[in-house]
This record gives sequence, C-alpha cells and structure tokens, in this order.
Amino acid sequence: MAILVTGGAGFIGSHAVRDLVKNGFKVVVIDNMIYGHKEAIVDSEVTLVEGDIGDKNLLKNIFTQHKIEGVIHFAAYAYVGESVKEPLKYYKNNVASSLTLLETMLENDCKKIIFSSTCATYGNPVQIPITESHPQSPINPYGWSKLMLEKIIMDFHRAYGFEYVFLRYFNASGSSKEGIIGEDHEPETHLIPLVLRSLLPGEPPITVFGTDYDTPDGTCIRDYIHVEDLASAHVKALSYILNGNPSIALNLGVGRGYSVKEIIQAAEAVTGLKVNLKYGERRAGDPPILVADNTLAKKTLDWQPVYNDINEIIATAWKWFNSSHGGRYGMKK
Repeated sequence: MAILVTGGAGFIGSHAVRDLVKNGFKVVVIDNMIYGHKEAIVDSEVTLVEGDIGDKNLLKNIFTQHKIEGVIHFAAYAYVGESVKEPLKYYKNNVASSLTLLETMLENDCKKIIFSSTCATYGNPVQIPITESHPQSPINPYGWSKLMLEKIIMDFHRAYGFEYVFLRYFNASGSSKEGIIGEDHEPETHLIPLVLRSLLPGEPPITVFGTDYDTPDGTCIRDYIHVEDLASAHVKALSYILNGNPSIALNLGVGRGYSVKEIIQAAEAVTGLKVNLKYGERRAGDPPILVADNTLAKKTLDWQPVYNDINEIIATAWKWFNSSHGGRYGMKK
C-alpha cells in the first residue's frame, strides 16, 4: 500500500514527502510542476508522476498501479491577490480538480485524506488566538476555495464514510535544516524570503505595508511555523487517521506572533546584513494579528513544534537561500 501526495514537489509537500519516507511510508507524488520542482524530490524511492489531479485517467492509473491507502492533498494555487483577480482559475483548480481526485478515491475505495487547508478560511479574526471553532468567513477566493473543499470532504464523510484531517496552517516558513530543500516560489509573496532577497545587491527593497496597525510597533503580526514542523504534523495526522481515529480540523501554528518589523530585525541579526526596505500604505484585507491556538493539534496528534524561535527559523531559510544561489551570498556564522 502507498500514500499519494498531491503537490508533493512544492514547498510544504516536498518536506512532508521526506518525512513520510523517513517514517517508512511508500510514497507516490503527483505534481504538475507549475509551482513544484522535480529536484525537491530528493529520495530516490519516491515515485514521481508529472501530471495534474484533474486528469481522471492519470489518477485512475496511479490508484490501480500503486494501491493507494491514503491521500495527503497539497495541490492548490495559493496566491491570495491572484485569486481576487482570477477567481475562475482558483475555483477550477482548487475545487473542481480536487473533486476529480475525491471521485477517483471513492471509486477505488480509498477514503482517508489529509487536507492542506489554511487559516484563510477564518477571514478577519474576531478573537486572538484563533481556535478551530472560530467562525469561517473567508475574504478572498483562495480562502473560499479551501473552505469549499473542506465542506465537500465533510459531505463525503457523511455520505460515503470518508475520514479526514483538515490542517489549517498559518505562515509556513523556513527550510530543511540541512539546506537541501526550501522555499522557491515564483512569484514570491512570503515575507521571510522577500526580506532575505532584499538583502542582496541590486534587489528591490521589501515594502512594509502599513505602520499604523493596532499592534505594539504598528505593523502586522503573524504566526510563523517552520515547514519541518508542518511536515511532521502531516505525518502524524496520517497515522492518526489510518489508525481509525475520528475526523477532525486542526490549527497548525506555534501560538506566538511576530510583527513585520520583528521579522526584519531577526533577519538582520541572523545574516549580519542590513535589510533594504521602504514603507507603504496598508493593503486591503490584511488583518492586524493572526495567531493560532494550537492546543488541539498538540493534544490530538501528540505533536509539538520544534522551531519556536524566529531567529532559528530564519537561519534555516537563509542557509537554503545561500546554498540555492551557489553560496555567493555568505552566511553569518
């Protein structure tokens, strides 16, 4: 029996694949390589299929050949701004193509799924920290697409006996501690890699959007969770559901927030370089604070984030950034 990982050549997916292999799982990855990278699949025993989850015949062949026991579903478009400009693209890929995946699972009696969801399903927070019972009211098509799929999977649970774990994570960050794989988006929208990129000669400055929020230093606060902690939670969630435990939704964060200015200060401390930055107006739809209550995830999965210090998280990102650019930028020891 094997585990199918959709989007397994992406940032979070590739780290989860490594963790699955370390824990003895046979892994099959499907990725259309629009945002994934073949070189991110570093374990030779992983079966990599280049293709789209909307391709029904391809999925049928995968399920037939590999006897898939469970699915970890990462494959999705995840740019909030783009989702506002191109909602059709997001609903077709994140919802319609995912329905093809669920239909194929049903036809092959595979009813265990770990779904890579997001705190974007909560929308603007009405309480901090955010618990899993917080109202879900997304403010963009990306968040809605994820919430729609949560609801669809819940319907499959009631009608067909599917079992699931929804993992709603906050700000994925960092890279593998060895610097083997890391964050490589194009375009890049995540704060930490943008800050690191701004350190380099000739690169544009990072823009701080808004300095007048109701926070201690006036900039937005976010909960940054290391990608390896995310990966370990997915493996634990898979074991949880394969062992017959009840379906559940869980937040993944460290339970502590850092402001944009604190991220910049930490990056300068880690690298020994000065961040090139400028200040801009607030962006529409940016809540002042997003911090997870991770109590339920820790209790349910017997999971504990290893990376709790933002300097340590940024250090792993900088190690990857340096190595992926041929070591040209030098790291502060």
